[in-house]
Amino acid sequence: MKGTREEILYFLNNWGTETLAKTIEIVFTDVDQENQTLSATMPVQPKVHQPFGILHGGASCVLAETLGSCLSNIFIDNDKYYGVGTNINSNHLKSKKEGLVTGTARFIRKGKTMHVSEIEIRDEKGDLINHTTMTNNILVK
Repeated sequence: MKGTREEILYFLNNWGTETLAKTIEIVFTDVDQENQTLSATMPVQPKVHQPFGILHGGASCVLAETLGSCLSNIFIDNDKYYGVGTNINSNHLKSKKEGLVTGTARFIRKGKTMHVSEIEIRDEKGDLINHTTMTNNILVK
């Protein structure tokens, strides 16, 4: 995807009207085109809790997969290709009851037909809450 940092973030934050990312209030906050990274935040509140009152692992996976998928799709030729997730491996490392988490996705490998990315989700103190790896297949439109 071509454009300035601001244009890309605007696009991502306004892509689709009723999506899971919007439901749990994921907001894209940074894209680094040189290093090819993408970041977003998600508030930790009751709608993303599991019954014990802590961040649901599935919500962490949604943040991670949203970041990994969007990372692939903003760094390919969107006129010819699109990326779809095919595998996700998520490790929940620390619990979180409230506040804000920030996820950052970066490529481990960026091939022509497959991307592998890692997503780190951290709390406000920088503590690692979740580490995820994700594979996307890059398909011809």
